[in-house]
Amino acid sequence: MKGWRIVAGQRLRHRCWDSTAVLYNDLSGATHQLSEPALALLLDLRDGLIADAELADPALAELLDNLRHLDLIEAA
Repeated sequence: MKGWRIVAGQRLRHRCWDSTAVLYNDLSGATHQLSEPALALLLDLRDGLIADAELADPALAELLDNLRHLDLIEAA
C-alpha cells in the first residue's frame, strides 16, 4: 500500500469559483486549475484527514497520479 503526502514547502494557496479551484504551486511557481475533488483531497492530505487505506481506493488512482505529475504530492 502506498501512502501520499503534500510535497514539503507547499502552502496550497488557492481560490475557488463555482466547481473549480485555482492553486499556486509555491515550489515551481506554476498555477493549476483543479476540480473540487482534487482540491479537497489535497487539503485532506495536508490536514491528515485521510488514511493510507482510503488512498489505496482504485477510484482515486487517476486523481492521485495527476496531482503527482503536478508535483503537488509525493509518495510517503
